[in-house]
Amino acid sequence: MRIGVFAAQAGLTAKTIRFYEQAGLLPAPPRTSSGYRDYPPEALARLAFIRDAQSAGLTLSEIRSILTIRDSGQPPCRHVAELIDRHLTQVEERILELAQARAALTDLKHRAASTDPANCDDTAICTILTR
Repeated sequence: MRIGVFAAQAGLTAKTIRFYEQAGLLPAPPRTSSGYRDYPPEALARLAFIRDAQSAGLTLSEIRSILTIRDSGQPPCRHVAELIDRHLTQVEERILELAQARAALTDLKHRAASTDPANCDDTAICTILTR
């Protein structure tokens, strides 16, 4: 199928399809005698996998590494599990950072609510943010 039909069925643009080819996520499809790309139907499953992997937070580089393993005939399960563990650790670290930021902002909100602008110190830029 030509790139326009392929892209429409995948819910992507032709530009995205070409980008995925250049990024090594999609193998270059065979060409028609006229030079048009002719994608096989099974390429849609590969695009669905790429989108699912992106939704899980994997980078294009990580997705490419999974596809490389699969294309070599090996199951990428162990590699995928390691990637998931790494991303989960990063998410958990980020949640802790966000909880700390939330606590700091909550303190500042209380300080702001109890600050009377008429009593602000002229030497400080903002007494709410200055400790």
